[in-house]
Amino acid sequence: MSGVSLKGMTWSHPRGYDPMVACSALWREKTGVSIEWEKRSLQDFESFPVEELARAYDLIVIDHPHVGQITAEKCLAPLDVPGREAEREALARGSVGKSYPSYTWQGRQWAFPIDAATQVQAWRPDLIEAAPTIWTEVLALAEQGRVLLPLRPPHSLMCFYTLAADLGRPCTVDGSADLVDGETGETAFEMLREIAMLVDPACVTMDPIAVFEKMAEPGSRIACAPLIYGYVPYAVAGFRPRRLAFADMPVAGGNGPVGSA
Repeated sequence: MSGVSLKGMTWSHPRGYDPMVACSALWREKTGVSIEWEKRSLQDFESFPVEELARAYDLIVIDHPHVGQITAEKCLAPLDVPGREAEREALARGSVGKSYPSYTWQGRQWAFPIDAATQVQAWRPDLIEAAPTIWTEVLALAEQGRVLLPLRPPHSLMCFYTLAADLGRPCTVDGSADLVDGETGETAFEMLREIAMLVDPACVTMDPIAVFEKMAEPGSRIACAPLIYGYVPYAVAGFRPRRLAFADMPVAGGNGPVGSA
């Protein structure tokens, strides 16, 4: 296959781009096949139709919620090809938690996990002694103007999912019933409404990267982002002017920090 050149599309952040470039360099040394990676914004990564990308690229890094869409549209080929069972089993064993089966849908494997994230809490250890452990502590910090929360879609919806699950009644995942029972949905919505009224209005335009960049500025007073997807580079000293730390999300219900979407 020497001399073959493929086109790949990933998303524009060191976490999503650098590993693909490094891996492709090793693959070229081994096989002679080159992969040229392009990148799109986080917003496009989350919302741009995969069907359109599939017309122009050979390899695509997708966001997990796209699995149902690409299955219905049949725009990507499943990866569970015959003869590669051992390799897939090795990938499954080396994957975190349920990240590998999360890309299995209707009996086929539609993607491999190269990155895993779920909502956690980000905080500044140089600004507060410990991360808040319960939701009321987050609200107290928010009243002081020290909290940001990414509310740009789809992150506002992900926060709703997380809160509903932590309250003890997760949203349905298969369309067999209402998305969420009325009481839990109302409580989760009111919790989001309350904190949205306390944080910077710009949060409705912010994704996790925007929040992290703001938190990591030298003069930032932002001490906490209670529900946000973890980005390991921000916890590494020297990646940004101020280092962030990550912790369990603050508890909203009575079952501990569970149900993160």
